[in-house]
Amino acid sequence: MARARAGDAEAFRTLVERHRDRAYGLALRIVRVPVEAEEVAQDAFVRVWRALPAFRGESSFGTWLHRIVARRAIDRAAVLRGRRAREADLDAAGEPAAGPVRDLDAALRARRLEQLMGRLSEAQRAAVTLYYWEDRSVEDVAGLLGLPENTVKTHLSRARALLRAAWLEAEEES
Repeated sequence: MARARAGDAEAFRTLVERHRDRAYGLALRIVRVPVEAEEVAQDAFVRVWRALPAFRGESSFGTWLHRIVARRAIDRAAVLRGRRAREADLDAAGEPAAGPVRDLDAALRARRLEQLMGRLSEAQRAAVTLYYWEDRSVEDVAGLLGLPENTVKTHLSRARALLRAAWLEAEEES
């Protein structure tokens, strides 16, 4: 870390290799488009490289990076939402859930949940992603997103209610 802060590109490359998969995964859960998630992660690493000399070390490098990725992903998701509104015929289907899926029912449930996540606001999707998929505490999520803890709790509560209602609605249609 000290070498990277001093401008050592090879040391920074090691940090990137260590954290790139989690950065990409977080971005993908928020923006829901693989190419856009790659761009968000890359942009976040560029911003980190530029800001690294000023990094105070008040949090871990991973926490600092996650906050940057989350903010960049939320911003990018808003841009994408605006683009989709202008391009009504664009098919914005979500990607399948990450990780191994053992049976068809589980795959279908995971796919449905990913599609329903698309109904959430960017802030709700980011909170759900960090809290459930990244296994972060409410306090961590609040810090990463730059929100008060009660706001994060509200986002999580509303997201669960929306997902529950949408899930039940989809089951009734089946």
